Amino acid sequence: MKILLIGANGEIGKILHPAFAKNHEIISAGRNSGDFRIDLSDSNSIEKLFKEVKNIDACICVAGDCYTGDLLSLDEKKLNIGIQNKLLGQVNLVLIGQKYLNDNGSITLTSGKMGDKPVKNNASKAIVNGGINSFVLTASLELERGIRINVISPAKVADIPTENLINAYAKSIEETINGEIIKVNY
Repeated sequence: MKILLIGANGEIGKILHPAFAKNHEIISAGRNSGDFRIDLSDSNSIEKLFKEVKNIDACICVAGDCYTGDLLSLDEKKLNIGIQNKLLGQVNLVLIGQKYLNDNGSITLTSGKMGDKPVKNNASKAIVNGGINSFVLTASLELERGIRINVISPAKVADIPTENLINAYAKSIEETINGEIIKVNY
């Protein structure tokens, strides 16, 4: 399987890349590193990536910035960090990527536990992660050509056994599930 891994040099990407490279062809992409460059906040950059990378069976996105801070410090500019990068970035990845992905392909997005179990000082993450989860649930009902979509919602990565994280992403791309929010360690 040929997998496009966006955010391959990030915390989760560094775990997934070597694990999946054992059985799959991995094409890495990131803002500053990888085989290709992508800016998730720019739909033109997303389109350019999919035009350059051909015959993708699966796309995994483990990228996207988000603001962390208390509610009193949150404003539109800080909220838009997560909305533009993580939420709209991943939504646009699906809207654009579905046209380029092989038939019966798989798209896996990443949210986080704040979408279900928010904690103090993380309103922005709760909004963004909840939005990603809701988008996946609805998009799974409409994607065509057998394309599947799921979202991994991990707890804090440092608190997750590496094997659990790898297994969650493997389940999304290697099984036939669709429209699932796969919660990891919470």
